[in-house]
Amino acid sequence: MKRLILMAVFGLVLGACEKAPVDTRTEVDTILHNGKLATIDASLSIASAVAVKDQIIVAVGGEELLDDFVADNTIDLGGKFVMPGFVDSHTHLRGQPQRYIDLTKTTSIEEIKGLVRQKVDELGTGEWISGYGWSEDFMAELRRPLRADLDEAAPENPVLLTRAGGHSAVANSAALRRAEVDENTLQPEGGVIEKGDDGLLNGVIRERQEIVGHLIPEATNEEVRESLIDTLKEQLSLGITSFTHATGSIEAYPEWEYIYSLHREALPRASIQVFWEGPEAMTAFGKKSGDGDEHLRVGPIKIFVDGGFTGPAAYTKAPYKGETDYRGKLSIDPGELTTIIRELNAAGWQTGIHAIGDAAIELAVDELAMALDETPRVDHRHYLNHFTIMPSAETMKKMAEYGIAITQQPNFTYTLEGRYVDYLDGDRLEHNNPLRTPMNHGVHVAMSSDILPIGPMVGIYAAVTRKGLSGRVFAGEEALSVMEALQAYTLYGAYLSFEEDIKGSIEPGKLADMIVLDQDILAIDPAHIMDTNVLQTWLGGKLVYERQDQGGA
Repeated sequence: MKRLILMAVFGLVLGACEKAPVDTRTEVDTILHNGKLATIDASLSIASAVAVKDQIIVAVGGEELLDDFVADNTIDLGGKFVMPGFVDSHTHLRGQPQRYIDLTKTTSIEEIKGLVRQKVDELGTGEWISGYGWSEDFMAELRRPLRADLDEAAPENPVLLTRAGGHSAVANSAALRRAEVDENTLQPEGGVIEKGDDGLLNGVIRERQEIVGHLIPEATNEEVRESLIDTLKEQLSLGITSFTHATGSIEAYPEWEYIYSLHREALPRASIQVFWEGPEAMTAFGKKSGDGDEHLRVGPIKIFVDGGFTGPAAYTKAPYKGETDYRGKLSIDPGELTTIIRELNAAGWQTGIHAIGDAAIELAVDELAMALDETPRVDHRHYLNHFTIMPSAETMKKMAEYGIAITQQPNFTYTLEGRYVDYLDGDRLEHNNPLRTPMNHGVHVAMSSDILPIGPMVGIYAAVTRKGLSGRVFAGEEALSVMEALQAYTLYGAYLSFEEDIKGSIEPGKLADMIVLDQDILAIDPAHIMDTNVLQTWLGGKLVYERQDQGGA
C-alpha cells in the first residue's frame, strides 16, 4: 500500500516537473530597457534596450530583448535618454597641493582677494600661494586681476594665479621679486611680461609664467594623490567615461599606473600624453602610444607650436586686430619642431600637437606631411589640438590627404568670445573653432573640453548653436546637428586613441560605458542643452555615478 502511495506521489511530482516552464533566456548581468538609446553606431540607430555581461554589451535592440535575456539587475529607464559615455580627447586633470586655490567659479576680483587672504591665514606669512581658473570675462570689475590687487591681499606671500586655459598668469610683487623679474628684464622668447601705461609691471605674464612658477615648491605625489583621485571621479558626474590628459610626462606616468592599479574599476579610462625627451629617453621609457590596457594607456606625444588666446600669443598669419605687426609667437624653434616630429614619427609614436593660430596650424601640418613622406605610416592618427583660426583650404585638403585629425573645443566659442572679439576680425573671428568646414574637407574632427569648462554640455551647445556668452552667433554655417556633436564627443574621440572598436558607441562587443541623461538631448530646444544633467554613469556595465538630488533612472 505504501509503495502504491509513494509511486502515486512520485508520479504527481514528475508530472508537475514536466509541466513547469523552462526559462530558456540567456543570463546576463544587467539589462537596461524602456529607454531612448542613441547608439552612435554606423546607422545612428535608436534602440530602447541593452544587455550587458562581464562589462561588455552583448545585445542592443527593442523590448524584445527581455524575451531573449534575463538578469537579476533589470532596470526600467522610464523613457529616459541613454548614450555612450563622453570621450574627452583633450583635457587636463591634476591633483592640487595645500597652497592651491580653485578660482574656476570666481566672479569678482574682490572674491579672489578674499580667497588669497584666507590662504595666507591658512599657510602663514611667506609661503607660496598658487591658483588657477580666473577669467576676466566673468569678473564683476570687467578686467583682469593685477599685481596691485594681489599685493593688497598678500603683501608678504608670493602669489601666482593662472588664468583659465593656462596661457597667462598674474603675479604679485613678492613673487616677481623672488623671481628677480622687474621692468628691466628682457622679454622671454615666446612670451610677454606685461607693463601698464605707467611703464611698470602689472603682474601679468603671458605664455612664460614659468619664469616665476618654477620657484613654487613642487608637490609630492603623496600630497596631491587624493585630490587627483577625487578629480578623476568627478569626471564621471559629467558623463565622461574616457579622457586624454594633455599634460603628462614619462616621469609622471608611473604615478598614473599606481593610481589605476588601486582604483581602475572606479575611474574613467585614461590616455596620458607625454612630452618628447629624445630617442634615447623614449626608448628607455619602454612604452609607446597605445601601450597599456582599456583602463590606462600611453597617449600621444604633446608638442606646443604656439600660445593661446588669453594672452594673446597664438601664432597667426595676419596681425591681431588693431596691431600693425604683432602676430603672436611660436613656442618652439621651427628646426626643433622638424627634428621632434620626424624622430617621433619614425619611432612609431602618435602626436597631438597644440596649434591654435592659422600660421601655427599650417606649419604643423607641413611638418607632419614631410615626416610622413620621409617615413610613411599606414595608421598614425597624428592630430592637432585646438585648430582655433581656420587655415587655408589647401592645408585642410592636405590634412585629409595625410590623415591628420583634429580634437576641437567648440566650448571656446562660448567661453572665450570676449578674447576673440578683442583680438580677431573678419572671417577669422566669425569662423573661430571651425567644425563644419574641416569636416567638409574630409578631416576627422573630434570634440573635447580643454577645461574651459570640462562639462561636455557647453561644447555640445556651442557646436550646435555657435553662440558665444553674449548670444552672438559666429558663422552659423559651421554648426553641427546634435547627433553629429554627440558622435564627435564619443566615437570620434575614441578613434584618436585607436579605441573605436571597443568604445564610443553602444554596440555588441564594446565596453558598456553609458550615461543616462535627464533630458532627450536630441529633441529639446538647443537653448536648453546646457541645462541637461547626467543622472547615471555606467563604466563597464557597473554603475559608478548616480545623481542624488534628481533621482536615478
